[in-house]
Amino acid sequence: MVPTLLESIQHVFIKKVAVNSGGKHCLALSAEGEVYSWGEGDDGKLGHGNRSSCERPRVIEALRGKEIIDIACGGAHSAAITSNRDVYTWGKGRYGRLGHGDSEDQLKPKLVEALLSYRVMDIACGSGDAQTLCITDDDNVWSWGDGDYGKLGRGGSDGCKIPMKIESLAGLGVIKVECGSQFSVALTRSGSVYTWGKGDYHRLGHGTDDHVRRPRKVAALQGKKIICIATGSLHCVACSEQGEVYTWGDNDEGQLGDGTTNAIQRPRFVVALQTKKITQVACGSAHTLAWSTNKPVSASRLPVSTPLEYDLVRDFPLPTLRNRLVLLHHFSELFCPGVAMFPIDGEGSLDKLRGILVSSTKEATFKKVVQATMVRDRQHGPVIELNRIQVKRSRSKGGLAGPDGIKSVFGQMVTKMSLLTQEALFLPHRVWKVKFVGESVDDCGGGYSESITEMCDELQNGSLPLLIPTPNGRDDAGTNRDCFLLNPMAKSPLHMNMFRFLGVLMGIAIRTGSPLSLNLAEPVWKQLAGMTLTPADLTEVDRDYVPGLLCIRDMEPDAKVFQTLEMPFSTPSAYGNEVPLSTRYHRIMPENRLEYVRLALNYRLHEFDEQVAAVREGMAKVIPVPLLSLFSGYELETMVCGSPDIPLNLLKSVATYKGIDANSSLIQWFWDVMEEFTNQERSLFLRFVWGRTRLPRTIADFRGRDFVLQVLDKYNPPDHFLPESYTCFFLLKMPRYSCKAVLREKLKYAIHFCKSIDTDEYARVAMPGSGAASSNCDSDELDSIASDGPGSV
Repeated sequence: MVPTLLESIQHVFIKKVAVNSGGKHCLALSAEGEVYSWGEGDDGKLGHGNRSSCERPRVIEALRGKEIIDIACGGAHSAAITSNRDVYTWGKGRYGRLGHGDSEDQLKPKLVEALLSYRVMDIACGSGDAQTLCITDDDNVWSWGDGDYGKLGRGGSDGCKIPMKIESLAGLGVIKVECGSQFSVALTRSGSVYTWGKGDYHRLGHGTDDHVRRPRKVAALQGKKIICIATGSLHCVACSEQGEVYTWGDNDEGQLGDGTTNAIQRPRFVVALQTKKITQVACGSAHTLAWSTNKPVSASRLPVSTPLEYDLVRDFPLPTLRNRLVLLHHFSELFCPGVAMFPIDGEGSLDKLRGILVSSTKEATFKKVVQATMVRDRQHGPVIELNRIQVKRSRSKGGLAGPDGIKSVFGQMVTKMSLLTQEALFLPHRVWKVKFVGESVDDCGGGYSESITEMCDELQNGSLPLLIPTPNGRDDAGTNRDCFLLNPMAKSPLHMNMFRFLGVLMGIAIRTGSPLSLNLAEPVWKQLAGMTLTPADLTEVDRDYVPGLLCIRDMEPDAKVFQTLEMPFSTPSAYGNEVPLSTRYHRIMPENRLEYVRLALNYRLHEFDEQVAAVREGMAKVIPVPLLSLFSGYELETMVCGSPDIPLNLLKSVATYKGIDANSSLIQWFWDVMEEFTNQERSLFLRFVWGRTRLPRTIADFRGRDFVLQVLDKYNPPDHFLPESYTCFFLLKMPRYSCKAVLREKLKYAIHFCKSIDTDEYARVAMPGSGAASSNCDSDELDSIASDGPGSV
């Protein structure tokens, strides 16, 4: 066995991991306040609403939005503290260890109501017939659960099912509590250590094996200012302010570090660590760890020289740049949590700070606000009927889908926008459930994703009047040729309503972590983030416009030349039509050319304002739009659309295999083919297997959903069949192909030609000797698919 990277959370900033010496599960806490759990699921201690085990870290959905700041593991139960200093517990409830007044198991985190009037600062969970301890900010220690051997610290062996104070520790300044097997430990601010509970194996450190039913100070540590303590099953370790390490208790595996296997009755200095200046200690069941952080942080990851692309900072020494980066991170961590106390709009706004605040810290702050408003007690929003058949009938070749695109899927959703209540818009996943008219689709998630993908396609293929190509795109010159702008000519009430729904879609993408496949030019994103456009932004989408204005401005003021040119006092819009700029002037002349330049530039910098305002109005129904002033246009685009690249390492990190070993040749061929695919082909693959065209940006945004690759032997001969997908379950079923070339051929055919999710057509595709592989989520096999899906892997 060797240390192995947990790939499923490698993209998540984990700040704490919790385990218990007597347990078989783990918790991890992210910087964004989300809790992941994995391991044995008996008694519901993973918090996922069941007793199933989990092989890989999975977010505890019931804690989303609670902003967790600390976690603890017991042998069969778990606990978490929120930023409001409330406590949630879950798992095995026997003997009242969860603190809810009963002995019932809790399969999901449940608030400990008895502590609602207090602010909990630390918590610890025991194993076996377990107890739970916590500290509140009024300088009290509380205990509950099993009371055998006096481990609750109140003088007897009685247990209790709700938190009760340990009176003898009141006012002593306890800052840390730990639970061992049938005993408890407390550390005070002054550096004193107290132990109580079962005394055999000398685990309490008092020189005897007597049980102690009230907290007793460990006399052998008197005069040593202890700063860190840890407990194993039957032993303890403590670290002093001077970096000295002391151990006591059972030693049958050499866990006390004295070179023997003899138990130690009282804390003894670990001679082997006397020069190491230890600052932290930890325990497993029968092993001990100690480490030091006194060495300076290594800067080995810095490049030897400043990369060429960072020309503006090439003259600064690398240590100076590194220190500046550290300062920016520190400033962001201090500022962002308190952003609500600062004016966000108007004078004194935060506009100038958006460029120096660290993206990850801004996103964490934004997500905390969003998570706090999540509605979590529903599987999906309202059921909405959409007719894709009428889209094909009503759309002329390359034209709108009905008047103003109202017959399109997007247009149909706009007419039904009133069904999307505030509660539905605050859901963390499916905001609506789709019923495609005339199609056999039971939407378990795939239909919802497909409807959003369809709408993104319509926005960019001419079915709707909302987006237009950039002038650079029309002229095939300059940058952003493949991007779109908001249509400044779309101003009717219906158009404005459509733009509002576009904003709703963007807000949903941010809230649910499900990216949209929209290719908008960067100036659009800047305006949506509340930034003001500059002439440089115009050049990004219309290469010749600003140089043309400069040419007019700098022309010789010769009236005959101006009269000869007969330049109208109007400007071409981004749409391409001429817009009059004044009723006073009809031609550009030397005396009005500067006013013309000013008016023309002002028009082009603000021609999208109405449309942008409508989109932001729609976004405000779903997310806190004022906080977008923290982000740049590029950062907002990433939040809405994810990365345009499809990183295979992220997809691999959520992959689960059924019917085949992860290290088999077939699986290796699959990933080799995916590596060979272009980004467009990877996008087609995602649409085929999941109904989306982009991956979520982080592992957390997958919401615990695995990509399941199942290999079946029912296809015979396998090389005559195509792969089969179930978008509702992010599931790909694949024959056992004979070689990589065949796998590549079949997979490429499937992603290009098998896009229907209508199971009425689940038959054979027009490819000689090939079985069909349509992407579907409704068939006679639905029940079996569900049982085979990711939840049972």
